[in-house]
Amino acid sequence: MKKITGLRWWIITLVAIATVINYIDRSALAIMWPDINKDIGLQKDQYAMIMTMFMIAYAISQSLSGKLYDWIGTRLGFVISIVVWSLSAAFHGLARGVLSFSFFRFMLGLGEAGNWPGATKSNAEWFPIKERAFAQGIFNAGASIGSVISPPLIAVLYLLMGWKLTFVVIGVLGLLWIIPWLFLNRALPGQHPWLTDREREYILKGQQSADVPKNSEEKALGWGEMLTYKESWSVIVSRFLLDPIWWLFVIWLPIYLNEKFQFDIKQIGLSAWVPYVGAAVGSLFGGWLSGHLIHRGWSANRARKTAIVLGGAFMLPCLLLAAYASTPVSAILLITVILFGFQISINNIQTLPSDFFAGKSVGSLAGLGGTSAALGVIIVTNMVPILSKTGYTSVFLLAALLVPLSIISVYVLGGIIKRVELRSK
Repeated sequence: MKKITGLRWWIITLVAIATVINYIDRSALAIMWPDINKDIGLQKDQYAMIMTMFMIAYAISQSLSGKLYDWIGTRLGFVISIVVWSLSAAFHGLARGVLSFSFFRFMLGLGEAGNWPGATKSNAEWFPIKERAFAQGIFNAGASIGSVISPPLIAVLYLLMGWKLTFVVIGVLGLLWIIPWLFLNRALPGQHPWLTDREREYILKGQQSADVPKNSEEKALGWGEMLTYKESWSVIVSRFLLDPIWWLFVIWLPIYLNEKFQFDIKQIGLSAWVPYVGAAVGSLFGGWLSGHLIHRGWSANRARKTAIVLGGAFMLPCLLLAAYASTPVSAILLITVILFGFQISINNIQTLPSDFFAGKSVGSLAGLGGTSAALGVIIVTNMVPILSKTGYTSVFLLAALLVPLSIISVYVLGGIIKRVELRSK
Protein backbone atom coordinates (compact mmCIF):
# COMPACT_ATOMS: atom_id res chain seq x y z
CA MET A 1 0.00 0.00 0.00
CA LYS A 2 1.36 3.41 -0.97
CA LYS A 3 2.64 5.53 1.91
CA ILE A 4 2.30 9.32 2.24
CA THR A 5 5.42 11.12 3.40
CA GLY A 6 4.77 13.85 5.96
CA LEU A 7 1.18 12.78 6.57
CA ARG A 8 1.03 14.73 9.85
CA TRP A 9 1.52 17.95 7.89
CA TRP A 10 -1.38 17.06 5.59
CA ILE A 11 -3.57 16.52 8.66
CA ILE A 12 -2.70 19.87 10.27
CA THR A 13 -3.14 21.59 6.89
CA LEU A 14 -6.71 20.27 6.70
CA VAL A 15 -7.35 21.44 10.26
CA ALA A 16 -6.00 24.87 9.30
CA ILE A 17 -8.27 24.97 6.23
CA ALA A 18 -11.25 24.10 8.44
CA THR A 19 -10.25 27.02 10.64
CA VAL A 20 -10.10 29.34 7.61
CA ILE A 21 -13.67 28.32 6.74
CA ASN A 22 -14.67 28.71 10.40
CA TYR A 23 -13.54 32.34 10.39
CA ILE A 24 -15.09 33.16 7.05
CA ASP A 25 -18.43 31.91 8.40
CA ARG A 26 -18.23 33.79 11.70
CA SER A 27 -16.87 37.05 10.20
CA ALA A 28 -19.54 37.46 7.53
CA LEU A 29 -22.20 38.97 9.80
CA ALA A 30 -19.92 41.70 11.17
CA ILE A 31 -18.58 42.61 7.73
CA MET A 32 -22.04 42.90 6.14
CA TRP A 33 -23.69 44.36 9.25
CA PRO A 34 -23.87 47.99 8.03
CA ASP A 35 -26.08 46.96 5.10
CA ILE A 36 -27.91 44.12 6.86
CA ASN A 37 -28.78 46.70 9.48
CA LYS A 38 -30.22 49.00 6.80
CA ASP A 39 -32.55 46.17 5.69
CA ILE A 40 -33.60 45.09 9.18
CA GLY A 41 -32.99 48.14 11.38
CA LEU A 42 -31.20 46.99 14.55
CA GLN A 43 -29.20 48.84 17.21
CA LYS A 44 -25.64 48.20 18.37
CA ASP A 45 -26.81 46.67 21.64
CA GLN A 46 -28.98 44.24 19.64
CA TYR A 47 -25.92 43.30 17.58
CA ALA A 48 -24.09 42.67 20.86
CA MET A 49 -26.98 40.45 21.98
CA ILE A 50 -26.80 38.40 18.76
CA MET A 51 -23.06 37.95 19.23
CA THR A 52 -23.62 37.07 22.89
CA MET A 53 -25.91 34.22 21.85
CA PHE A 54 -23.08 32.96 19.65
CA MET A 55 -20.64 33.17 22.56
CA ILE A 56 -23.02 31.46 25.02
CA ALA A 57 -23.30 28.52 22.64
CA TYR A 58 -19.56 28.69 22.06
CA ALA A 59 -18.91 28.53 25.81
CA ILE A 60 -21.20 25.54 26.26
CA SER A 61 -19.88 23.71 23.22
CA GLN A 62 -16.18 24.18 23.99
CA SER A 63 -16.43 21.91 27.03
CA LEU A 64 -18.98 19.52 25.51
CA SER A 65 -16.98 19.28 22.28
CA GLY A 66 -13.81 18.55 24.24
CA LYS A 67 -15.56 15.60 25.87
CA LEU A 68 -17.07 14.57 22.53
CA TYR A 69 -13.67 14.52 20.83
CA ASP A 70 -12.16 12.54 23.70
CA TRP A 71 -15.05 10.07 23.35
CA ILE A 72 -15.46 9.55 19.58
CA GLY A 73 -12.10 10.84 18.33
CA THR A 74 -11.06 13.76 16.17
CA ARG A 75 -12.02 12.18 12.84
CA LEU A 76 -15.76 12.00 13.50
CA GLY A 77 -15.71 14.92 15.96
CA PHE A 78 -14.63 17.35 13.26
CA VAL A 79 -17.31 16.05 10.87
CA ILE A 80 -20.07 16.69 13.43
CA SER A 81 -18.74 20.16 14.25
CA ILE A 82 -18.38 21.34 10.68
CA VAL A 83 -21.76 20.01 9.53
CA VAL A 84 -23.49 21.90 12.35
CA TRP A 85 -21.69 25.16 11.76
CA SER A 86 -21.87 25.06 7.95
CA LEU A 87 -25.63 24.49 7.90
CA SER A 88 -26.08 27.20 10.52
CA ALA A 89 -24.02 29.67 8.47
CA ALA A 90 -26.12 28.97 5.37
CA PHE A 91 -29.38 29.45 7.30
CA HIS A 92 -28.29 32.99 8.26
CA GLY A 93 -29.65 33.92 4.84
CA LEU A 94 -33.16 33.17 6.13
CA ALA A 95 -32.88 35.46 9.18
CA ARG A 96 -35.34 38.34 9.45
CA GLY A 97 -34.70 39.91 12.85
CA VAL A 98 -33.07 39.67 16.25
CA LEU A 99 -34.66 36.35 17.22
CA SER A 100 -33.84 34.47 14.01
CA PHE A 101 -30.31 35.89 13.80
CA SER A 102 -29.78 34.98 17.47
CA PHE A 103 -30.99 31.41 16.90
CA PHE A 104 -28.81 30.77 13.85
CA ARG A 105 -25.89 32.46 15.58
CA PHE A 106 -26.39 30.21 18.60
CA MET A 107 -26.28 27.11 16.39
CA LEU A 108 -23.20 28.47 14.61
CA GLY A 109 -21.46 28.79 17.98
CA LEU A 110 -22.35 25.20 18.93
CA GLY A 111 -20.63 23.90 15.82
CA GLU A 112 -17.68 26.26 15.50
CA ALA A 113 -16.49 25.82 19.08
CA GLY A 114 -15.52 22.20 18.46
CA ASN A 115 -12.77 23.25 16.09
CA TRP A 116 -10.51 24.36 18.96
CA PRO A 117 -10.43 21.42 21.39
CA GLY A 118 -10.46 19.19 18.31
CA ALA A 119 -7.36 20.85 16.86
CA THR A 120 -5.51 20.75 20.19
CA LYS A 121 -6.29 17.05 20.58
CA SER A 122 -5.39 16.31 16.95
CA ASN A 123 -2.03 18.04 17.39
CA ALA A 124 -1.35 15.99 20.53
CA GLU A 125 -2.12 12.83 18.54
CA TRP A 126 -0.13 13.65 15.41
CA PHE A 127 2.89 15.64 16.60
CA PRO A 128 5.85 15.10 18.93
CA ILE A 129 6.15 17.49 21.88
CA LYS A 130 8.75 19.74 20.25
CA GLU A 131 6.55 20.33 17.17
CA ARG A 132 3.19 20.86 18.89
CA ALA A 133 3.46 24.62 19.34
CA PHE A 134 4.39 25.01 15.66
CA ALA A 135 1.47 22.77 14.67
CA GLN A 136 -0.73 24.93 16.88
CA GLY A 137 0.71 27.93 15.07
CA ILE A 138 -0.30 26.50 11.69
CA PHE A 139 -3.77 25.83 13.01
CA ASN A 140 -4.06 29.33 14.50
CA ALA A 141 -2.71 30.80 11.28
CA GLY A 142 -5.88 29.37 9.74
CA ALA A 143 -7.89 31.71 11.96
CA SER A 144 -5.75 34.63 10.85
CA ILE A 145 -5.85 33.67 7.17
CA GLY A 146 -9.62 33.26 7.42
CA SER A 147 -9.81 36.77 8.84
CA VAL A 148 -7.55 38.04 6.04
CA ILE A 149 -9.66 36.39 3.35
CA SER A 150 -13.05 37.23 4.86
CA PRO A 151 -13.32 41.03 4.31
CA PRO A 152 -12.51 41.07 0.57
CA LEU A 153 -14.25 37.73 -0.13
CA ILE A 154 -17.42 38.67 1.72
CA ALA A 155 -17.41 42.15 0.16
CA VAL A 156 -17.15 40.68 -3.37
CA LEU A 157 -19.82 38.04 -2.74
CA TYR A 158 -22.07 40.67 -1.18
CA LEU A 159 -21.70 42.98 -4.18
CA LEU A 160 -22.42 40.10 -6.58
CA MET A 161 -25.37 38.41 -4.87
CA GLY A 162 -26.43 40.25 -1.72
CA TRP A 163 -26.10 39.20 1.90
CA LYS A 164 -28.61 36.33 1.89
CA LEU A 165 -26.98 34.25 -0.84
CA THR A 166 -23.53 35.11 0.51
CA PHE A 167 -24.37 33.19 3.69
CA VAL A 168 -25.48 30.18 1.64
CA VAL A 169 -22.28 30.10 -0.44
CA ILE A 170 -19.94 30.24 2.55
CA GLY A 171 -21.97 27.53 4.29
CA VAL A 172 -21.30 25.12 1.40
CA LEU A 173 -17.50 25.50 1.81
CA GLY A 174 -17.42 23.54 5.07
CA LEU A 175 -19.46 20.66 3.70
CA LEU A 176 -16.97 20.27 0.83
CA TRP A 177 -14.08 20.12 3.35
CA ILE A 178 -15.42 16.87 4.83
CA ILE A 179 -14.46 14.89 1.70
CA PRO A 180 -10.63 15.19 1.93
CA TRP A 181 -10.77 14.99 5.75
CA LEU A 182 -12.43 11.56 5.77
CA PHE A 183 -10.20 10.39 2.92
CA LEU A 184 -6.85 11.27 4.54
CA ASN A 185 -7.56 10.98 8.27
CA ARG A 186 -8.36 7.27 8.33
CA ALA A 187 -6.85 6.36 11.72
CA LEU A 188 -4.49 7.52 14.46
CA PRO A 189 -0.71 7.43 13.78
CA GLY A 190 -0.29 4.05 15.48
CA GLN A 191 -2.67 2.33 13.02
CA HIS A 192 -2.81 4.59 9.94
CA PRO A 193 -2.12 2.44 6.85
CA TRP A 194 -0.61 5.30 4.78
CA LEU A 195 1.88 6.52 7.41
CA THR A 196 5.51 5.64 6.76
CA ASP A 197 7.26 3.57 9.44
CA ARG A 198 9.82 6.32 9.92
CA GLU A 199 7.21 9.02 10.53
CA ARG A 200 5.19 6.74 12.80
CA GLU A 201 8.24 6.09 14.97
CA TYR A 202 9.16 9.79 14.98
CA ILE A 203 5.68 10.82 16.14
CA LEU A 204 5.21 8.16 18.80
CA LYS A 205 8.68 8.42 20.30
CA GLY A 206 8.53 12.22 20.26
CA GLN A 207 5.35 12.16 22.34
CA GLN A 208 7.32 10.85 25.33
CA SER A 209 9.10 13.34 27.58
CA ALA A 210 11.95 12.80 30.00
CA ASP A 211 9.98 14.40 32.83
CA VAL A 212 6.86 12.28 32.35
CA PRO A 213 6.03 10.54 35.65
CA LYS A 214 5.56 6.80 35.82
CA ASN A 215 1.76 7.01 36.06
CA SER A 216 1.44 9.10 32.90
CA GLU A 217 -0.58 6.37 31.18
CA GLU A 218 -3.59 7.94 32.76
CA LYS A 219 -7.31 7.52 32.57
CA ALA A 220 -9.44 10.33 31.20
CA LEU A 221 -10.03 12.78 34.02
CA GLY A 222 -13.52 14.01 34.80
CA TRP A 223 -14.08 17.76 34.90
CA GLY A 224 -14.32 17.76 38.70
CA GLU A 225 -11.07 15.88 39.17
CA MET A 226 -9.31 17.96 36.52
CA LEU A 227 -10.24 21.15 38.36
CA THR A 228 -8.42 19.96 41.48
CA TYR A 229 -5.11 20.63 39.70
CA LYS A 230 -3.92 24.24 39.69
CA GLU A 231 -2.27 23.61 36.32
CA SER A 232 -5.75 23.24 34.82
CA TRP A 233 -6.68 26.61 36.25
CA SER A 234 -3.67 28.24 34.59
CA VAL A 235 -5.21 27.33 31.23
CA ILE A 236 -8.73 28.30 32.28
CA VAL A 237 -7.85 31.67 33.83
CA SER A 238 -5.27 32.75 31.24
CA ARG A 239 -7.71 32.10 28.40
CA PHE A 240 -10.55 33.86 30.24
CA LEU A 241 -8.37 36.96 30.39
CA LEU A 242 -6.53 36.84 27.06
CA ASP A 243 -9.04 35.58 24.47
CA PRO A 244 -11.32 38.66 24.71
CA ILE A 245 -8.53 40.68 23.06
CA TRP A 246 -8.76 38.58 19.89
CA TRP A 247 -12.53 38.55 19.85
CA LEU A 248 -12.66 42.29 20.42
CA PHE A 249 -11.40 42.71 16.86
CA VAL A 250 -13.21 39.71 15.33
CA ILE A 251 -16.56 41.05 16.56
CA TRP A 252 -16.04 44.81 16.59
CA LEU A 253 -13.31 45.80 14.10
CA PRO A 254 -15.65 46.41 11.11
CA ILE A 255 -18.03 48.39 13.33
CA TYR A 256 -15.14 50.32 14.91
CA LEU A 257 -13.90 51.30 11.43
CA ASN A 258 -17.44 52.26 10.40
CA GLU A 259 -18.17 54.36 13.49
CA LYS A 260 -14.80 56.00 14.11
CA PHE A 261 -13.62 56.49 10.52
CA GLN A 262 -16.94 56.21 8.58
CA PHE A 263 -15.78 53.21 6.50
CA ASP A 264 -18.40 51.57 4.26
CA ILE A 265 -18.45 47.81 3.36
CA LYS A 266 -16.10 48.34 0.42
CA GLN A 267 -13.57 50.22 2.57
CA ILE A 268 -13.89 47.62 5.32
CA GLY A 269 -13.25 44.90 2.75
CA LEU A 270 -10.12 46.68 1.55
CA SER A 271 -8.61 47.29 4.99
CA ALA A 272 -10.01 45.05 7.76
CA TRP A 273 -7.89 42.10 6.57
CA VAL A 274 -4.55 43.82 7.22
CA PRO A 275 -4.30 43.17 11.01
CA TYR A 276 -4.78 39.46 10.43
CA VAL A 277 -1.67 39.28 8.28
CA GLY A 278 0.18 40.21 11.46
CA ALA A 279 -1.80 37.57 13.32
CA ALA A 280 -0.88 34.88 10.77
CA VAL A 281 2.81 35.74 11.04
CA GLY A 282 2.54 35.74 14.84
CA SER A 283 0.90 32.30 14.78
CA LEU A 284 3.71 30.75 12.81
CA PHE A 285 6.48 32.64 14.60
CA GLY A 286 5.12 31.90 18.08
CA GLY A 287 4.83 28.20 17.34
CA TRP A 288 8.23 28.06 15.66
CA LEU A 289 9.93 29.99 18.46
CA SER A 290 9.10 27.69 21.37
CA GLY A 291 9.76 24.58 19.25
CA HIS A 292 13.12 26.01 18.17
CA LEU A 293 14.07 26.79 21.76
CA ILE A 294 13.11 23.27 22.90
CA HIS A 295 15.18 21.84 20.04
CA ARG A 296 18.15 23.88 21.31
CA GLY A 297 17.83 22.25 24.72
CA TRP A 298 15.50 24.61 26.55
CA SER A 299 12.86 23.03 28.77
CA ALA A 300 9.23 23.24 27.64
CA ASN A 301 8.64 25.43 30.70
CA ARG A 302 11.24 28.03 29.75
CA ALA A 303 10.41 27.98 26.04
CA ARG A 304 6.62 28.31 26.46
CA LYS A 305 6.89 31.10 29.04
CA THR A 306 9.41 33.04 26.95
CA ALA A 307 7.03 33.03 23.98
CA ILE A 308 4.03 33.98 26.12
CA VAL A 309 5.84 36.95 27.68
CA LEU A 310 7.21 38.08 24.30
CA GLY A 311 3.69 38.17 22.88
CA GLY A 312 2.58 40.31 25.81
CA ALA A 313 5.47 42.70 25.20
CA PHE A 314 4.08 43.39 21.73
CA MET A 315 0.43 43.64 22.81
CA LEU A 316 0.55 45.91 25.84
CA PRO A 317 2.20 49.08 24.46
CA CYS A 318 0.31 48.88 21.17
CA LEU A 319 -3.06 48.58 22.94
CA LEU A 320 -2.21 51.70 24.95
CA LEU A 321 -1.23 53.59 21.77
CA ALA A 322 -4.27 52.33 19.83
CA ALA A 323 -6.53 53.81 22.49
CA TYR A 324 -5.54 57.24 21.19
CA ALA A 325 -5.07 56.49 17.46
CA SER A 326 -6.44 59.37 15.40
CA THR A 327 -6.08 58.04 11.84
CA PRO A 328 -7.26 54.79 10.26
CA VAL A 329 -3.73 53.96 9.08
CA SER A 330 -2.22 54.26 12.57
CA ALA A 331 -5.12 52.32 14.12
CA ILE A 332 -4.85 49.46 11.62
CA LEU A 333 -1.06 49.21 11.94
CA LEU A 334 -1.21 49.16 15.74
CA ILE A 335 -3.94 46.50 15.69
CA THR A 336 -1.74 44.47 13.33
CA VAL A 337 1.06 44.40 15.92
CA ILE A 338 -1.44 43.65 18.71
CA LEU A 339 -2.72 40.56 16.90
CA PHE A 340 0.84 39.53 16.02
CA GLY A 341 1.68 39.51 19.72
CA PHE A 342 -1.61 37.88 20.69
CA GLN A 343 -0.97 34.89 18.46
CA ILE A 344 2.56 34.41 19.80
CA SER A 345 1.13 34.13 23.31
CA ILE A 346 -2.06 32.21 22.64
CA ASN A 347 -0.34 29.51 20.55
CA ASN A 348 1.73 28.54 23.55
CA ILE A 349 -1.12 28.85 26.05
CA GLN A 350 -3.24 26.55 23.88
CA THR A 351 -0.40 24.00 23.91
CA LEU A 352 -0.45 23.79 27.72
CA PRO A 353 -3.20 21.11 27.97
CA SER A 354 -0.98 18.67 26.07
CA ASP A 355 2.03 19.72 28.19
CA PHE A 356 0.20 19.07 31.46
CA PHE A 357 -1.86 15.96 30.65
CA ALA A 358 -1.87 12.88 28.44
CA GLY A 359 -4.04 12.51 25.35
CA LYS A 360 -7.11 11.13 27.11
CA SER A 361 -7.63 14.43 28.94
CA VAL A 362 -6.23 16.98 26.48
CA GLY A 363 -9.50 17.62 24.64
CA SER A 364 -11.41 18.05 27.89
CA LEU A 365 -8.99 20.63 29.33
CA ALA A 366 -8.77 22.44 26.00
CA GLY A 367 -12.57 22.56 26.00
CA LEU A 368 -12.73 23.94 29.55
CA GLY A 369 -10.19 26.58 28.54
CA GLY A 370 -12.31 27.44 25.52
CA THR A 371 -15.43 27.73 27.67
CA SER A 372 -13.71 30.11 30.09
CA ALA A 373 -12.42 32.11 27.11
CA ALA A 374 -15.95 32.40 25.74
CA LEU A 375 -17.25 33.59 29.11
CA GLY A 376 -14.58 36.31 29.14
CA VAL A 377 -15.59 37.30 25.60
CA ILE A 378 -19.29 37.49 26.57
CA ILE A 379 -18.46 39.91 29.38
CA VAL A 380 -16.25 42.14 27.21
CA THR A 381 -18.64 42.02 24.23
CA ASN A 382 -21.47 43.39 26.35
CA MET A 383 -19.21 46.04 27.86
CA VAL A 384 -18.24 47.44 24.44
CA PRO A 385 -21.59 49.19 23.64
CA ILE A 386 -21.40 50.90 27.05
CA LEU A 387 -17.70 51.81 26.94
CA SER A 388 -17.83 52.99 23.30
CA LYS A 389 -20.66 55.50 23.71
CA THR A 390 -18.10 58.31 23.84
CA GLY A 391 -15.38 56.57 21.81
CA TYR A 392 -13.23 53.46 21.89
CA THR A 393 -10.43 54.65 24.18
CA SER A 394 -11.79 52.83 27.23
CA VAL A 395 -12.22 49.62 25.21
CA PHE A 396 -8.53 49.54 24.29
CA LEU A 397 -7.45 50.41 27.84
CA LEU A 398 -9.52 47.51 29.20
CA ALA A 399 -7.84 45.16 26.73
CA ALA A 400 -4.42 46.46 27.80
CA LEU A 401 -5.20 45.62 31.44
CA LEU A 402 -5.99 42.01 30.51
CA VAL A 403 -2.53 41.31 29.04
CA PRO A 404 -0.40 41.31 32.23
CA LEU A 405 -3.15 39.61 34.22
CA SER A 406 -3.24 36.69 31.78
CA ILE A 407 0.54 36.25 31.83
CA ILE A 408 0.65 36.37 35.63
CA SER A 409 -1.96 33.61 35.80
CA VAL A 410 0.27 31.30 33.74
CA TYR A 411 3.18 31.83 36.12
CA VAL A 412 1.23 31.69 39.39
CA LEU A 413 -1.14 28.82 38.61
CA GLY A 414 0.86 26.87 36.03
CA GLY A 415 4.07 26.66 37.99
CA ILE A 416 6.68 24.66 36.11
CA ILE A 417 5.22 23.54 32.79
CA LYS A 418 5.62 19.77 32.67
CA ARG A 419 3.47 16.63 32.75
CA VAL A 420 1.33 16.59 35.90
CA GLU A 421 1.84 13.68 38.26
CA LEU A 422 -1.65 12.44 39.01
CA ARG A 423 -2.70 11.71 42.56
CA SER A 424 -3.44 8.08 43.25
CA LYS A 425 -6.79 7.33 44.83
